[in-house]
Amino acid sequence: MLKIESLDVHYGGIHAIRNVSMEVPAGSIITLIGANGAGKSSTLRSIAGLVKHITGRISWKGKNIMGMLPEDILRAGIALCPEGRRIFPQLTVLENLRLGGYVRNDKAALEQSIKNAFALFPRLKERSWQMGGTLSGGEQQMLALARSLMSDPELIMMDEPSLGLAPILVEEVFATIGKINKEGKTVLLVEQNAFGALRIADYAYVLEVGEITLQGKGADLLNDPRVIEAYLGK
Repeated sequence: MLKIESLDVHYGGIHAIRNVSMEVPAGSIITLIGANGAGKSSTLRSIAGLVKHITGRISWKGKNIMGMLPEDILRAGIALCPEGRRIFPQLTVLENLRLGGYVRNDKAALEQSIKNAFALFPRLKERSWQMGGTLSGGEQQMLALARSLMSDPELIMMDEPSLGLAPILVEEVFATIGKINKEGKTVLLVEQNAFGALRIADYAYVLEVGEITLQGKGADLLNDPRVIEAYLGK
């Protein structure tokens, strides 16, 4: 479905991504783990069309999408749930969701997506007229995830969805990612919580200083001594 070949990303004199190649098959959960500054977010932003100084090839269903505008990539079926939630604090929950579906012309379908989001996140339905900025951290993360689903993407990219949440909410976020996947969405997940990510991932890539140093099935990497020592704290 998504294929990245020899991706290089530069920010001025900084070589953030070096010759990264990876694949995201349809229906899968693929995770990208690594330390802060490894280049995980830059990889997602490159796919979403938000990074300009890149070389290589990013293919979506066989078509090269490098150089496409972010809104056209979104229309093509790839959505990004960014790090830090980035909801609109002065808008209501419902207004945030409707903005997430701005590329859709079928209003009835958008309303159905909102109903689906409320079924997935009942707390958002209870707070539909509440300002986004007054939600708890966990509720804001739910809103960010729900908003990313409003364009009805085939692939949803999630950047650190568990960051800053209490342990019980972290478990809830990972369970929700599993539900989203079971409902037909392909997921590309960036996470510092390597244990949680590897538990649900079909396949995983380890990124270190902009380069992929290790890859394999999520369950295999969960038991790999190198991953355990570096990322799982065991």
